[in-house]
This record gives sequence, C-alpha cells and structure tokens, in this order.
Amino acid sequence: MTTDKKLSGAGLRGQVAGQTSLCTVGTQGSGLNYRGYDVDDLADNCIFEEVAHLILKGHLPTQTELDSYRAKLSGLRELPAALKAALELIPADAHPMDVMRTGVSMLGNLEQETSFEQQGDRVDRILALLPAMVVYWYRFAKDGTRTSTDTGAATIGGHFLHMLHGEKPSELHEQVMNVSLILYAEHEFNASTFNGRVAASTLTDIHSVITGAIGTLRGPLHGGANEAAMEMIEQWSSADEAEAAILNKLANKELIMGFGHAVYKERDPRNAIIKKWSEKLAQEVGDEVLYPVSVRCEEVMKREKGMFCNADFFHASAYNFMGIPTGLFTPIFVMSRITGWAAHAFEQRANNRIIRPSAEYTGPEHRKVEPIAERG
Repeated sequence: MTTDKKLSGAGLRGQVAGQTSLCTVGTQGSGLNYRGYDVDDLADNCIFEEVAHLILKGHLPTQTELDSYRAKLSGLRELPAALKAALELIPADAHPMDVMRTGVSMLGNLEQETSFEQQGDRVDRILALLPAMVVYWYRFAKDGTRTSTDTGAATIGGHFLHMLHGEKPSELHEQVMNVSLILYAEHEFNASTFNGRVAASTLTDIHSVITGAIGTLRGPLHGGANEAAMEMIEQWSSADEAEAAILNKLANKELIMGFGHAVYKERDPRNAIIKKWSEKLAQEVGDEVLYPVSVRCEEVMKREKGMFCNADFFHASAYNFMGIPTGLFTPIFVMSRITGWAAHAFEQRANNRIIRPSAEYTGPEHRKVEPIAERG
C-alpha cells in the first residue's frame, strides 16, 4: 500500500510545483535571472521590448529583430471600437485592476484564440493594448476625454506616459519606465503565475489565462504593495515623523507593506535598482520629503525588524515623481508581467499535464445520514 507524500509548509512554501526555463529567483547572480541573464544586466543595457522578446520568444533580439518587434507592437496599439465602448461603461470608481481584467476578457471575445498556433500573436496584441486599456478608461472616467492611442512612442513605457499625460515624456521618465517594466517582467511561480499555469494546464484560451492571473494579482497580498506604500509614505512630512510613525505601527503589530518577500531572505535585488532611479527622479523634481521619508522607512525596518524593502517600496515614490496616479501603480505591473504569465502558459502547453494536486482532509470521519426526524 502506498500513500501520497504530505507536503509541508503553509502556502506551499518551499515546494517544487513544476519546471521552468524562464527564471531563477534567489539562486544565481544578484538573485533574479531571466533565461540566464541577470536582471541588473538587463536593466542597465536593454529596453523593455528586448526583455519581452527574450521572455516570450526565447532570446534577446538582434537589432533587426528588435526593430521588427517594436514596429509590430506599435501597429497593434489601436483599441477595437467595441472594447472602447465597453471601457466607457465601466464606472469611474472601479478599481483599475478590474478594468484591466475586464479589458482582457472583452478582447478575448473580440479576437478569440482558436488555435494554440495563434498564441504568440494574441499575446503580442494584449501586450500592445494593456497601456491603452487602462489609460483610455482612466481619462474617460476622469474628464470624458477619449484619448488617442496614436502617440508614436518608441516604447511601451513611453506610450503609457504619453497617453496618460497627453505629451511626450522626458528621456529620463521613459528610461525609468523601461527599467520598471523589466524589473516586474517575470518572477517564477508567484501566485498569479501559478494561477495562470493551472489555467493553462486545462488547455483554456490565453485570454482566460491572463484574466485569471490579473484577478490573482489584484489581491492585496500579491499586488498593490506599491499603492499601499504610497498611501503610507505620503502621510508624513519629514523623515523623523516617518520614523516615529513606523515605530508606533511596529509596536501595534501593524502590517507594513513593501517589506520582506516570500522567497528572498536577505534582499530583493530589484530594490537597489529602482531605488537608484527614485533618487534621480527626486533630484529632478527637487523633492526633499518623499525620498528621504522612504529611505528612513527602509532604515528603521532594517534596524528594528531585520526586514528589507521589496521591489514595490521605492517604485511608489518613483511612480509618484513621474505624475502617475496611485491607482495605476499595479496596472503597470500587469503591463510588464503579461510577458512572464504568457511565457509560462506557452511552457505549460508545450509539455502539459493538468495540474491537480491532492489535499489533506481535516473534516469529520465517515458518518451516515440520520432520518430528518432524529436530527437536532
């Protein structure tokens, strides 16, 4: 007689749930690699479209391949009329993550994936449209503006900022957006990616895979830490005030978002990268509050709890310095992580077996149904 091996660790911590050639977390180089390339190296030397090509198509593009890929994505930015109409029906007080979830689901009705041979083109279309989905809704809901998607921007990050602000972004802002999108592009079997792989293992369509992943990222324990961090740090007018408030929160055992990580134990390699860019943006705008407050929070959490900032914490100030509304922080994550989600779906489809784990039963022992007159 054989019995299934019982898995230990709440939330499947430390359990291997599959294989991937896409990413390593916490084991090589700085701690995060995409297909063997260190994220530090990629952030220093690539634009996001190069990394998207790497993750989705398996290799860094040549100049000719990059030019072709950028031209393809630029040509896919126009929102279908029916999708615009649907976005205009979404209430102004909706969560932007719900808008993106609905947008991808609607697109799946308009441009169905009827064969897995279409998966690459369908994902490129989603990748190209995600900035327009959320910004078109945001601008329409805010002031009735039907924003044009014809920005002529060379990058997805630049396109997002141009649509949002109605003008071409500065070189610095576009560069920071490229770095940010690279840092969020892929992260192994996190909750939203695992959700996507489970969905993909049923051989459902790619729009359903991505919709489910967005819904998972919408949960505050997975996405939204940068939004929560922003809502916290913008309350304080000085680093000293921030330190006192953090100490009070710790004394009251309050959860402080943007610190610690389920996999990294000593540092999140993405934090040092985005922190550097947040400092540059702070200098550009003459900030003397938000960045110092963020640094002091980092110092206090390290000193008092031995906890480090994750990628989300300094993203909050970086996005704020670029004039991005707090509610759009997590949707930027989606614009990037679509690459990782889709590549995992491709990987699952290529060597598939439906994901169906077992559960440890903790309910009552076997019992019989009593006559209704005898119950009570």
